[in-house]
Amino acid sequence: MSMMKEFLDFLKEYKVVSLAVAFIMGVAATALVKSFVDNLIMPWVAVLTPGGDWKEAVLVLGPVKLGIGPFAAECINFIIIALVVFLIAKHVMKEEAVTKK
Repeated sequence: MSMMKEFLDFLKEYKVVSLAVAFIMGVAATALVKSFVDNLIMPWVAVLTPGGDWKEAVLVLGPVKLGIGPFAAECINFIIIALVVFLIAKHVMKEEAVTKK
């Protein structure tokens, strides 16, 4: 029985269950924000760019093809996801400013 107790102590000490819940919520929130960006923000960006198909833009330098469009789209996704996570963390933590502790 001591092995089971050690395992339960490990789960409690390292807060494994809380980490698992946070990970699952993070995956769900990421899917939600990605859908928001892809379906509500990116169509406006596509209208504002010449040709409209900017996510498929490729820069060809000899034999090398650089996917500039997909990289730009992921950068925009990252910035928006980071902003949403920041706003949620600030609201949940109820702090005036995010400070290093």
